Amino acid sequence: MANHKSTIKRIRQSETRRLHNRYYAKTMRNALRKLRATKEKETALELYPKIQKMLDKLAKQNIIHWKKAANLKSGAMLHISKLS
Repeated sequence: MANHKSTIKRIRQSETRRLHNRYYAKTMRNALRKLRATKEKETALELYPKIQKMLDKLAKQNIIHWKKAANLKSGAMLHISKLS
């Protein structure tokens, strides 16, 4: 167990941040699953801007790496382009 006040505070802060990051990362993954599950191109095109905005925000906040965000956006666009 931590012996200093500052380390106790650091443990509290890191736990709060971890839960915050997990929530938003999970929300992003669920949104991507929803996009990949769609079969209609129009629906996917409506979902894409929201997902793109979400990925950019998460990359800016360093919750996910910016290159991972770019790869996920690219993969989502490839999925949409394959739909008819």
